[in-house]
Amino acid sequence: MRKHQVLALLMGGQACVFYGAAQFSKDIDFTILADEENSARLRLALDELQAERIAIPAFALGVLERGHAVHFRCRAPGVEGLRVDVMAKPRGLPDFATLWARRATIEDEHGNVYELLSVPDLVRAKKTQREKDWPMIASLLETHYREFKDASNAEKIEFWLSESRSPERLIELAHTFPTQSQTLLAKRPLLALAIAGDIDALRLALDTERQAEQALDRAYWEPLRRELEEFRRAERK
Repeated sequence: MRKHQVLALLMGGQACVFYGAAQFSKDIDFTILADEENSARLRLALDELQAERIAIPAFALGVLERGHAVHFRCRAPGVEGLRVDVMAKPRGLPDFATLWARRATIEDEHGNVYELLSVPDLVRAKKTQREKDWPMIASLLETHYREFKDASNAEKIEFWLSESRSPERLIELAHTFPTQSQTLLAKRPLLALAIAGDIDALRLALDTERQAEQALDRAYWEPLRRELEEFRRAERK
């Protein structure tokens, strides 16, 4: 992707690995800029990886712009079997230009540079109907908090209060940042339980919040799933 200058941001499990919130991920997920020039560069990268599409839908800008992901399996030596998924419109996230402006850039000891979704954007992208994504969100929040708690600012405090999945951590945050907690009550009403220190009720409220977000994700994907069936029938013909 770097070699062919593809405008892409690492997301999914591999991004969580970079942030220290996961140990392993089998696949590589990217969100990309969906335009003709970037699509052409991506095709060159996929060709070099000998990447074959392994599922519906086809790789086309119109498909990506509607919110679908396109899935590939690599065949090139050294990456045999590696799965690469690309999408252009992750649910709940703004356009690529905004994501790119607030991305995280990580450089390893060999000078390789990796462009990732920011932690707040990655958390939003992980709010799916899949149960396995929610522990990852909790881990991302805890890792971020431990890293920046001694260098907090208004933006980070709002992120922790708005997204933390741990009732114990939320109660601590509400006690440490009472003014900000009160300000965010309208956005996240369960903060009232954190302020009150009612851990049992807060735990139930967090479960309800997760279930509501999972329902939103199912509703979002339902028309796209129906469209996938149409793509599948058309390809069979």
